[in-house]
Amino acid sequence: MSNIISTIKTIKSCDSLHIVEFDFFGQTLSMMSLDLNKDLKIGTKVNLMVKSSHIAIAKNFIGEVSYSNKLDSKIVSIDNGELLSSIELNCNGIILESIITVNSSKKMDLKVGDDVIAFIKASELSIGNIIND
Repeated sequence: MSNIISTIKTIKSCDSLHIVEFDFFGQTLSMMSLDLNKDLKIGTKVNLMVKSSHIAIAKNFIGEVSYSNKLDSKIVSIDNGELLSSIELNCNGIILESIITVNSSKKMDLKVGDDVIAFIKASELSIGNIIND
């Protein structure tokens, strides 16, 4: 599980669906949720969580994609197992882990130091907890 500390920028609601936007070092992250804690409001600092298997990686990416969240990152470590690779990414000093297949890691020729984009769907982000400073 990867954790991303961010601050709520906007909350949009329609019926029971909520789209929450967060500020993460000047980048906007979006989360889609059916349930939203009543204590959440603009300016609230939170710990966002995402499963490592829900972080996709793109290298030399050009174009548009439907993922709401695109984080410029640098690969800091690669651990290739028999079937899966654990790729650690540095994004603004936060370490994210992406779990992808070894085949994908090799096909993309991923190396430590490579600049990549981490993609996270809005439906895959969740709020772990509210941070009370």
